[in-house]
Amino acid sequence: MRYPIIEISKEMISHCKKAIPSVQVHRTKTSPFDTLGGLLGELAFAEWYMGDWRNHDIYNTRGRADFFGEIEIKTSIFPFSNRLNLLVREDYANKRKPKFYIQIIISIENRYKRDIDPGTKAILSGFASSDQIDKAPLRDFGSKFGNSGGYKCRYIPIKNLELMSKFKSAYNKSNEKL
Repeated sequence: MRYPIIEISKEMISHCKKAIPSVQVHRTKTSPFDTLGGLLGELAFAEWYMGDWRNHDIYNTRGRADFFGEIEIKTSIFPFSNRLNLLVREDYANKRKPKFYIQIIISIENRYKRDIDPGTKAILSGFASSDQIDKAPLRDFGSKFGNSGGYKCRYIPIKNLELMSKFKSAYNKSNEKL
């Protein structure tokens, strides 16, 4: 399977909704819905990588990469397409250098839907290293409200990301170099 899929449970959604007031970032116009999606992306990765989403503390990642201080999860809530992009804000890419970025798409049927239901699929779309992000082109993708976003993002199309089936090996190799 090219893209591993984790089914989002009612328990995962409830756990994340409780955390939103404690973890929501206000640097941009992120909504509680966007925060919910980001947290669910982290739990989907934890379920895939660690075997149980409950092993990940969503309350303890502010100011650092989401997993082990080395893996950053980027989540989009959108109908899945391999024409979507892994986006990393230019300011974030310049400031922080996690070893890897993982793109997760929470695949909703309608892009205007503002709810994530139990049974929704979180699709682990691929990964890139910080070096790959640093070499990626820059573009202003605009805002969700239809105008300029006011910032540029480094982007890599999902179809060009590394396969998740290679992630564990790549991550282990990156730690052997130390």
